[in-house]
Amino acid sequence: MPVAPFIFRWSTFNQLSPTELYEILRVRQEVFVVEQDCAYQDVDGKDQRAWHLACWDDTAESPTLLAYLRVVHPGEKYPEPSIGRVLTSKAARGTGLGKELMRTAIERTRREYPQAPIRISAQLYLNKFYTDLGFEPVSEPYDEDGIPHIEMVLA
Repeated sequence: MPVAPFIFRWSTFNQLSPTELYEILRVRQEVFVVEQDCAYQDVDGKDQRAWHLACWDDTAESPTLLAYLRVVHPGEKYPEPSIGRVLTSKAARGTGLGKELMRTAIERTRREYPQAPIRISAQLYLNKFYTDLGFEPVSEPYDEDGIPHIEMVLA
């Protein structure tokens, strides 16, 4: 885990402060657009109808995001609830925080939708990360914005 104290917090879009939302969008852009050299539309209209799970550095003066994901409600992207925009900041990589983040999201999603499988569109290189969490591939690899992906489901 990261050295600094951290907290997980669930929020709806409207519960995020402007500063928190800015930090989330900034880090999503840093990871998915800049680091991965991938021009794509990150702000896709789904954030307003999703839960946001953020792991914040509790010692920073202003909100500092360590890890993040969103859970999109059933029917918004897939028939099932889906987890996406999963990221760990550079400062927190290799600490196990990503797995803890995903376990927390799976637990909450299971409580909210106990009979529903959970679907993700995973970057192909993260296949083992997600299979270790119980997800199984349900599609052939496909290109999404120049990056190989695969759909996976946790039944």
